[in-house]
Amino acid sequence: MSSSYKVTLIPGDGIGPEVVNAAVRILEATGVKFEWESYAAGAEAFEKYHEYIPKELTESIERTHVGLKGPVTTPIGGGFSSINVALRKQFELFANFRPIRNLPAVPTRYPGVDLVIVRENTEGLYSGIEHEVVPGVVESLKIITEKASTRISRFAFEYARRMHRKKIHAIHKANIMKLSDGLFIRCSRNISKEYPEITYGEHIVDNTCMQLVMNPYQYDMLLLENLYGDIISDLCAAFVGGLGLVPGANFGHECAIFEAVHGSAPDIAGKDIANPTAVLRSGILMLRHLGEENAANHIRLALEKVYTERTHVTRDVGGTAGTSEFADAMVEALHTIPPPQPELHEVEL
Repeated sequence: MSSSYKVTLIPGDGIGPEVVNAAVRILEATGVKFEWESYAAGAEAFEKYHEYIPKELTESIERTHVGLKGPVTTPIGGGFSSINVALRKQFELFANFRPIRNLPAVPTRYPGVDLVIVRENTEGLYSGIEHEVVPGVVESLKIITEKASTRISRFAFEYARRMHRKKIHAIHKANIMKLSDGLFIRCSRNISKEYPEITYGEHIVDNTCMQLVMNPYQYDMLLLENLYGDIISDLCAAFVGGLGLVPGANFGHECAIFEAVHGSAPDIAGKDIANPTAVLRSGILMLRHLGEENAANHIRLALEKVYTERTHVTRDVGGTAGTSEFADAMVEALHTIPPPQPELHEVEL
């Protein structure tokens, strides 16, 4: 175990500081040592630094190469651009990784879901290249490149090989967007030939949505370009209880940022009722990224214990506990459950 890990902390706004602080308490309760470098982003940062992503935050990520982030409000239809998108572009975090797995005792229509969603993170319609041609007419450009499509495909297949996943579906709309989506799936096909042990398939995105709702168990891993990945990853979160329960990670060659993927929920901010599970599970992914398998598995077991007992879970999953009470229960569970030995886990990175 390292003596200490330097990690950039972005608490976010709304419920962000509450859920991030709870997750930090739980992560520290494993005994892993962290040196947190905390910085604001978004509207709060602009008030203080006149920048939405302050220079100090950028320098911290360049120094630590690892970030843990809470939700940051993105204005709709105006205002500043998404902080998430800006950070992904700035640090070339080309791979968005979202595992979708059930927690015990959370009632859903689909028990036992085990999906991994890999999404290209840097281009497509999310490049945000748009302009007004004439009043009342706006044009958005969808950018797809061979370089980015090949890079994300290789990331997905390398993960599948390492974790013994059996099947990858590339999701597209190449029947209509024959050049852009056509390039994406050609790159995926080319990479798939290097991994003969992994079954490769292709599904059109609208059909995929229907197939997922009918039978999510037919899929193992989904490989998507940016916009489709954003939409489908949220759809899949519903299979296991919603965005408040699923983790997210963004990987580049040099840096990685782990984040809760839900919104900032300003209507419940400061009320000590938000569920910190999503950012905590993102912290588990961060621990695996840092090589702290034992601590990651310890939190996973504690989380399963707390959810199974249901005495200290939050209101969104049918309990009565607040954010702080949930964190207290997690810390207590970590002290009660013996730390497991390191093991290979389905969402290891």
